[in-house]
This record gives sequence, C-alpha cells and structure tokens, in this order.
Amino acid sequence: MTKGHSVFQGCITALPTPFLEHDHDRVDFAGLLTLTERQIGGGVDGIAVCGSTGESGSLSVEERLAIFEYTVGLVRGRIPVIAGIGATDTRTVIALAQGADSAGADGLLVTTPPYARPTQAGLVRHFSAVATATSLPISLYNVPSRTAVDLLPDTARKLAAEHPNIEAIKEASASLDRLRVLVEETRLQVLCGEDAWIADAMELGAAGVISVVSNLVPERVAQLVRCFANGKGTPAGAPALVESLAPLLRALAVETNPAPLKAALEMLGLGRGRLRLPLAPIEEANRALVRKALVTAGLL
Repeated sequence: MTKGHSVFQGCITALPTPFLEHDHDRVDFAGLLTLTERQIGGGVDGIAVCGSTGESGSLSVEERLAIFEYTVGLVRGRIPVIAGIGATDTRTVIALAQGADSAGADGLLVTTPPYARPTQAGLVRHFSAVATATSLPISLYNVPSRTAVDLLPDTARKLAAEHPNIEAIKEASASLDRLRVLVEETRLQVLCGEDAWIADAMELGAAGVISVVSNLVPERVAQLVRCFANGKGTPAGAPALVESLAPLLRALAVETNPAPLKAALEMLGLGRGRLRLPLAPIEEANRALVRKALVTAGLL
C-alpha cells in the first residue's frame, strides 16, 4: 500500500482553526485543545493545522506560528503534527517552514501558490526553494479549485527526484486517474485530498487521506483507511463505512469548506462556529441539511 515509513500516512485530520466569538476573532486555543484531543482519542494517525480547512489564508504569519508551537506542545509526540505553510509569496512560505521547524512540527504541507498562477517552471523553483530551506519532510499539495494552478505529475516527479525531503503529495484535483498516475509513476506517498474518494484512492495504492470529515467521525475514517492495510482489494467492511460517511460528505459540501464543518462542530458542542471574513455562516436551509446529516449519521 505504501512506499516506506513516512509521517504522511494513514488518516490525517485537517483541523479547523477555532476563533473566540467576542474577542476580535482571536484564535481559540482552548477550542483547539478540545478538537486535537478528540482526534487523538479517535485514533487518527496525524493532524494537519493551518491548511485550507484551517482558514490559513485568513491567519497572520504570527498566528500560524503560534498555532504550530501550541499544537506541537499539546500533542507531545503522540501523533505527527503537519504544519500548513501555503502562501502566495515564496519568502513567506520559507519563513513559515523555518518557524514550523523551530516549533517542532513533524512535517510540512505546502500548497501551490494561490492567485499568482505560476508556470510549472515557477512551481519547480518555488517548491525547490522551500525544500532547500528546511530539512523537514514535505508534502506537496495540489488543489487547483482553490489555487487556480495545477501541479502536474511530471513536475511532482521532478521535484521528488531533486529533493529527498519532498516525500508526499496531497492530490485534490478532480481526477482519480491523476492520483493513480502519481501512485504508479512517482516515489511520492500519495494522500487522497477528497473524502468521497478515500476507498477508491486506497485501492489504487494511496498512503492515506488528509480528511475533513474525520473531524466529525475520526474513528470511522481511521478504520476505513486501516482496513486497506493488507493491500488486497476492497476489504469486507469498507462499503458499510463508506455508506455511513455519505450523508456527512454531502452535508460538508453544501457551501465552501470549512463553513459547513464549523456549523456541524457547533451543533455537536465542539466550538462556536465562528468564521473569519470573507467566509460567512452557512444559510439556514443548509444548516438544516447539516443537522439532518448529523442525525442520520447517529451523531445527534
């Protein structure tokens, strides 16, 4: 199933960043503690902070560094902590990488630079500069729907060949065939970036998933990933687990992530649901859909 030991394996939960409701939108570190301990108790293999689900684009560099340091200290080595360091400016990404390293993070999740729309040559230079500036293991993160740039397999292969600490790629394009190519034609650990594809991706040889829905049901997603450990076809228990996740996946897609997730967590008593602008609370009709999904999934 995998290509050797790495921090980029198994069920890794992409944590949201909780905010205090009446204190100038400051980071709610007590809320982050609650969410983190719930994931560890649920048996996940790692957590990723300050990624897309963590509203990284709305966090200052100082806030992200504080989250890295706090989370690493809280986890105390029980599971890997992966720091999301994506940004448009390469210099900022390098500063975040070095700050995450100083904080004791176990790995880095690096998006393609949003908005700038670099060429493939620009992507090579960007990721190479980051990889050269740190010894931490790196996962590339390809999410064209958010960044407007697609990291092609040939580019990922070139980066992996040139930089040993580039160990993985989170693939969140709209193509399972792309994921298959990355598994078969690169040395990278391939992480599924679409929760709806977890079982399909694991069958194709993915190393794991960086998941949003595992915020709600960490035990189920961890079990789904682990039941593929022997690498021999579709395990008997997988279809039932996939079916149990389906209503939650539909609910989490009603508006832009992490707005539906934060609404769901608030309904479960796990946060205030606060978002930073430009994200806004989900519409009331969609809140009803989220609540119905939580009931269907046995969570409410």
